[in-house]
Amino acid sequence: MVAVIPKEIEHIAIMMDGNGRWAKKRGLPRSAGHFAGMQTMRKIIRDCHDLKLKYVTLYAFSSENWRRPPEEVEYILSLPMKFLDEATLNEFDRNNVRVKFIGDTTKFPKQLIESFFAIEERTKNNNGMVVNFAMNYGGRMEIVNAVKKIVSDNIAPESLTQEVIESYLYTEGQPMPDLIIRTSGEQRISNFLLWQCSSASLWFTKTLWPDFTKTLLLEAIEDCRISI
Repeated sequence: MVAVIPKEIEHIAIMMDGNGRWAKKRGLPRSAGHFAGMQTMRKIIRDCHDLKLKYVTLYAFSSENWRRPPEEVEYILSLPMKFLDEATLNEFDRNNVRVKFIGDTTKFPKQLIESFFAIEERTKNNNGMVVNFAMNYGGRMEIVNAVKKIVSDNIAPESLTQEVIESYLYTEGQPMPDLIIRTSGEQRISNFLLWQCSSASLWFTKTLWPDFTKTLLLEAIEDCRISI
């Protein structure tokens, strides 16, 4: 029997944590963990599509990740283009998947920024599942940037509502996440979707991200469904 997401669950966000620890447990370089995590991400995106989810947000590179050793940062930033190759983009087109990059992407190398733009343009007319890759993302800075834009647009204070503020967030036009999953045993939000997580169910697992499976995804969804 094929599992189907309950209609009330539209948006799942995932904090893909534990790649480095996964590699360390196996005596491998951290880069091997990040590569394995990328492969898991590929499988989980497919699973989310099969489950007919409407939105998936993946915490791919936080604004705090710049503090990592330069060689690790360089490797992590090489992964989006390894993942979003022509075969994957063709698969997204076949499955009507739209790709969006949320966060302050202006900090990335020009070639990477151009690639992000090209991928968004290529998939912008796809009207199936939306996959948000949070890149150089920080929840507090997202709110700060939203306030700056509101001020710049001369929005009167008396006109401010939650809906107005949400229209200035990176996830503008999307429903708030129903479920936020974090792997690796950490039980923190870590500056992820701070505004958007206000009513989301939080689900934590000790499983490291490269070992995350569809079975665990379904378990998280079922727990969320019960709590709604």
